[in-house]
Amino acid sequence: MKIKIRHLLLGLLGGLALLGQAWAGPVYSFSVAPQFERRVLFGIWQPVLAELQQRTGLRFELVTSLSVNDYDQDIRRGRYDFVYINPYLMLDAARSPGYLPLVRDERPLHGILVVRQDSPVEKVEELQGKTLAVPALSAMGASLLLRAELERKFGLRLRPVIAKTHSSVFLHVVNGLADAGGSVQKALSEQEPQVRNALRVLYRTSDVASHPVAVHRRVPAEVREQVRQAFIAMSADPGGRALLARIPMQEAVAARLEDYQVMEELHLERYLQE
Repeated sequence: MKIKIRHLLLGLLGGLALLGQAWAGPVYSFSVAPQFERRVLFGIWQPVLAELQQRTGLRFELVTSLSVNDYDQDIRRGRYDFVYINPYLMLDAARSPGYLPLVRDERPLHGILVVRQDSPVEKVEELQGKTLAVPALSAMGASLLLRAELERKFGLRLRPVIAKTHSSVFLHVVNGLADAGGSVQKALSEQEPQVRNALRVLYRTSDVASHPVAVHRRVPAEVREQVRQAFIAMSADPGGRALLARIPMQEAVAARLEDYQVMEELHLERYLQE
């Protein structure tokens, strides 16, 4: 109960600060992909940023884009100071406009393939030529990794339908607008019970390094390190760990560009097209 009350207070404090409370020093933009509707997204991340502010004395403004594709384009333009970024984009974003990974979850990322609970499909091969709802073609676990692995292992080619968010992916499948959906386990667990219980996971991909929090090179080196250490310290504290678990980031560890080198070896660029 004490932890819940603390989180509520942090959220309220963060909301006031992020809405424009007087604050000395620069305001750093912090953006995350619009995986969920705005209310859910801000409910997850605003308390995290409030905790970061308390630990670092820095100020952050939480912002997002209308769609995953818009978000990817904003990153390529270097619009934000701090981002929670798709692993596939990390190497390119490091080259230009100049983002560097700070921290990531020690646990790896994997994608899932879902169908309706009452679907007659029992094997992935039965989906040959069918439609696959994805939040964006560039979504790592939900699209790129999933589609590449299904083709490599099963010779399976699916027709992607862009649903724009993970929540919309599930609704596409539940309402019969797509034969299957690509997402990640965390997104599925965030859904309302009536949606979650109407779906079943048919396939899970292999693991890759999880999404990093990255920072633009224009941010001073001492600020980057402050934020890195704050995330790591949060994961060692019960209250902070509870906040990070909602991202999800169970165990924050320092991230390196080398963690994402496998992205080039997977040759996922062909799956950026429908």
